[in-house]
Amino acid sequence: MQRSSCQPSTLCCRNSMADGAAIPYETAARMALREFGLGSARLQLVGISENVTFRADDDHSGQSYVLRLHRPDYHTLEELNSERLWLEALRSSGISVPTPVAAPDGRHFVPVHVTEGETRQVGLNLWAPGEIVGELLTAHDKSTDAAGPTEIAEPFGQLGALMATMHNQATSWTPPPSFQRHRLDLDGLLGDAPFWGPFWESPVLDERERGLLITARDHCRAQLRRYGEPSRTFSMIHADLHLANLLTHDGKLGVIDFDDAGFGWHQYDIAVAMFHSRGTADFRAARQAFLHSYRAVRPISNDDLALVPMFELIRGMAILGWRAERPEVPWPEGQLEMFRSGVVAGCERLLSGDLDRA
Repeated sequence: MQRSSCQPSTLCCRNSMADGAAIPYETAARMALREFGLGSARLQLVGISENVTFRADDDHSGQSYVLRLHRPDYHTLEELNSERLWLEALRSSGISVPTPVAAPDGRHFVPVHVTEGETRQVGLNLWAPGEIVGELLTAHDKSTDAAGPTEIAEPFGQLGALMATMHNQATSWTPPPSFQRHRLDLDGLLGDAPFWGPFWESPVLDERERGLLITARDHCRAQLRRYGEPSRTFSMIHADLHLANLLTHDGKLGVIDFDDAGFGWHQYDIAVAMFHSRGTADFRAARQAFLHSYRAVRPISNDDLALVPMFELIRGMAILGWRAERPEVPWPEGQLEMFRSGVVAGCERLLSGDLDRA
C-alpha cells in the first residue's frame, strides 16, 4: 500500500538527503546504480515508506530513472520478476505502465546491503513523465471553492475505463508457469493471517471493536465463500489503483506503483478507487462516471457490483492491519482515527444490513 505521491492518504514522507534516516539508503542506492551501470548518476530521494524510492538522473544520456529499494520480506525475487512480467504484458496491450531497466548482466533486480542484517532487492525503471492526477485534483480544489461535478467526473471516468481495460487484459492473459504473486482471496484478505496483517488486532481498537471486526470478518468470509472466484471477476489486479497512482502526460494516463498487485477480485480493485475518494466533494458524480466508463469497456452485472461496498469495508480493515504492522511509517495527524472510526461504523452497518450498495 505504499504510494508514489505524498498526499495525506499516501503514507509517504519526503526527506532531504541530509536526514539521518536516508543516509544508509543513499549508500545502498549508489551501490545499486553501479550494478546497473549508472554509477555517476545523480540521486534525489523521492520518499521513504515501505519501499525507499529515488530519482536518478544520468547527465551523460539525459535519461532519468526511478530506483526502488524494495521492503525486505514483502516479495520474493520470483514475485518481483513476476510483477515485471505482468507489466510487460500490460504494456503490450497498450497500457502505459512503468518500463523496467535491466542491468548489463541481464538482471532486473540486484541485492544490496543496507544495514547490518538488512538486504534489499533494488529495481530500476525509466522515469515516467507526467503529473499525478490526485495531486492535480487537490491543487484545483485548493485554488477554487471546490471542484464541481464535471471536474470530479472526468478523472474518475478515465480511471474507470483504464481499470476495465486492465481487467480485460488480465482475464484474457495466461501467466507463464513460473509466475508467482500473492493472492488477495478469502484467506489473503480475511484469513487468520491476512496479507496486510490481522486488522482485528490493531492497537487502536478497544475490546468491543475487536469483537465487532471479527464478527464482520466472518460475515464477509461467508458471503465471499458463497460467491466464489468466477473467472469474469477474478484475475490479476493492481489492488491499489486510485487517483494518487495515476499519471497524466500529453492527455494520456499511466499507472504506477504495482507493489500490491496480485490475484484478486475486480470488485476489490473498484472498491479501492471508491474508498480513497469517498470523502471528496461530489463523490456520487465521480462514482457514476467511473461505473459508466468502466461498463463502456467491460461488462459487469449489478449483482457483481453489489459486492463493492463490502469490499470498500474490507479495504478499510486491510489498511488498519497494514498500519499496525508498519508503525514506522508516518501518518498525518488524525488520519488513523479517521480510518478506525470509519471501519467501525462500516462494520456496524454491515451487520445491521445497512451497508451502502454500489
